Amino acid sequence: MFESVLVANRGEIACRIIRTARRMGLRTIAIYSEADRSALHVSMADEAFEIGPPPSADSYLQSQKILELARRIGADSVHPGYGFLSENADFADQCAREQIVFIGPPVQAMRKMARKDLSKAIVADAGIPVVPGFLIEREADKTLLDQVGKIGFPVMIKAVSGGGGKGLRQVDSADELEVALDGAMREAQSSFGDGRVMIEKCIQNPRHIEVQVFGDGTGNVVHLFERDCSLQRRHQKVIEEAPAPNISRKFREKICQAGVMVARSVGYQGAGTVEFLVEGEPMKHRPQFYFMEMNTRLQVEHPVTEMITGLDLVEWQIRIAAGEALPENFGTGPIQGHAVEARLYAEDPGNGFLPSTGKLLALNIPNDKDIRVDTGVETGTEITPYYDPMIAKVIAHGQSRKEALVKLSNVLQRTTIVGPKTNAGFLLRLLSDRDVAAASLSTGLIGSKLKTLVTWYPDPQAIALGVFYLMATQDWGPVKSGNSGFEQDKENSDTNVLSNPWNRTDGFQPGGERYLKRTFIVDGEMMEVGFIWTQGELRIKVDDRYFVARQISVKTGGFTVYPSTRGCFVACGPNQIEVEIFDLGLSGVGGNRDGGLVLAPMHGKIVQMLVGQDQHVVQGQPLVVLEAMKMEHIIRAPHDGVLASLSVTHGQQVSAGEPVLEVRPDGPDQNLKH
Repeated sequence: MFESVLVANRGEIACRIIRTARRMGLRTIAIYSEADRSALHVSMADEAFEIGPPPSADSYLQSQKILELARRIGADSVHPGYGFLSENADFADQCAREQIVFIGPPVQAMRKMARKDLSKAIVADAGIPVVPGFLIEREADKTLLDQVGKIGFPVMIKAVSGGGGKGLRQVDSADELEVALDGAMREAQSSFGDGRVMIEKCIQNPRHIEVQVFGDGTGNVVHLFERDCSLQRRHQKVIEEAPAPNISRKFREKICQAGVMVARSVGYQGAGTVEFLVEGEPMKHRPQFYFMEMNTRLQVEHPVTEMITGLDLVEWQIRIAAGEALPENFGTGPIQGHAVEARLYAEDPGNGFLPSTGKLLALNIPNDKDIRVDTGVETGTEITPYYDPMIAKVIAHGQSRKEALVKLSNVLQRTTIVGPKTNAGFLLRLLSDRDVAAASLSTGLIGSKLKTLVTWYPDPQAIALGVFYLMATQDWGPVKSGNSGFEQDKENSDTNVLSNPWNRTDGFQPGGERYLKRTFIVDGEMMEVGFIWTQGELRIKVDDRYFVARQISVKTGGFTVYPSTRGCFVACGPNQIEVEIFDLGLSGVGGNRDGGLVLAPMHGKIVQMLVGQDQHVVQGQPLVVLEAMKMEHIIRAPHDGVLASLSVTHGQQVSAGEPVLEVRPDGPDQNLKH
């Protein structure tokens, strides 16, 4: 067994590996970028060393720096986690040359499975069906279209190396192919250092079922059952579960044995996942499954397998890398109940799931029985634009699938996350969906119900609470500074009660009700709020509902206020709203909706300019490509018009809300032409 392990990763997976390694008595060594100096994985490890600037290409992907560090401090093994260098065969080869154990599969197995085109050929030779497709030569555009035509649209563009939805595009027509191909290649190069891509037939609305395999140095390969990962958005997994629901025992045996055959075909050792697309309903028809890819690493969703087997997969990764063999009974036990995992992300479901950045003002996920939380952040952590925006994985275990779903929903309902926008509310709505409850799953389910799943209307009482807090704590309007805040209740020191904010006269009023209107910004939208002062009582009107000031406190109706730099957040269960006082001096408010000014939706880097000055554009046309959190996001024209100005250049870093360009609406003459 080793004495130490250097964890060549960050975030929740680094924390996950460190916990097991320390339990096994290993010295744990963390690395971190400048942006991660105060990260949770840094404080958890026995030792931690800075590796470079925030961009992953300059830090976590610097294989030579990491190996030099390992050699200098005497680390005798490296665990790459997932992502970054985990499937980099060259890095594994470098570790071997330095006599540092790479906790992963043999280099040759990695090389064979790393390239999707090569892996498909190997698997096809083993008699397992594969999705039709081909590796492309980018310069042969006409030939490329001819080849795609033989497959037929829609098709999928996939990065030859890597996974996680990066370098992946669905293309529905020839018109979309050029832009999608360029974007996929750039994203693949940025994420994996390999810009090669391939094209495959897009199988419409399949199930995505994967098999967890383990191999050792004696040639023994076993499976640890399967997982269903069909609930996806933007080709990224959202909710995973084990075992896969609504499949027959015969189908389970068939697909799990296919996974074992794939692993054996390359002499696999350690933990790996073989992924399949399944056509047809396994319980009703004769389903057909196709090999998609093999991930030669630990998967994000590995905890659901651990919950139904009672095994620690990281421990067995380490043991196999140290030369141990799998026990005879490894993986032969019965399935223990059901487990479901939800991925909590800092992203905005209502705005195309764009990543969200900022400080976590509050993070509280209840520690319930049969609930496991894997996270690499805590209250006070800054979610930066440099890395994957995952906040946590929440995993529930039950004796049945229904019980596991209920437990997961209950804990998410009582979760509080304040600061960056998150998908917590979206996850709750997804878990309560009728088809999800019935296990009628497919990769297209979320897309088919997207509008319903992302729509959420804040409670007017929560808005009223935010408005009262701002009026009471800021010297604004008719509020008297120092005499109208949330004053401390002497009888209950835990409750802050709003005193009368209009306890002075500030103008002539002969009698009757006094009614004022003020404008606030609620989650980026302007909202008029009414204030009524009559018979010694202040009421606020929000969406035709009235709320009495003296009944409002910092914790009202299950909502809680958190001050922010621009106003305040109000936590509403797993959701949140941000309330700000409208300032006429702010430029760009409503710019993306009401005018031609287009603002950057998040922090990121401009990687492509698709249009030029004075060029005519149509609504929805791609204008600029922004790279953030290792993904590309297209900024589109808000309406028909002419590109009046460009505020950015290629390669420029931009901040959220920063002007990118302006589209001048079409005039009468232009409308006639178009």
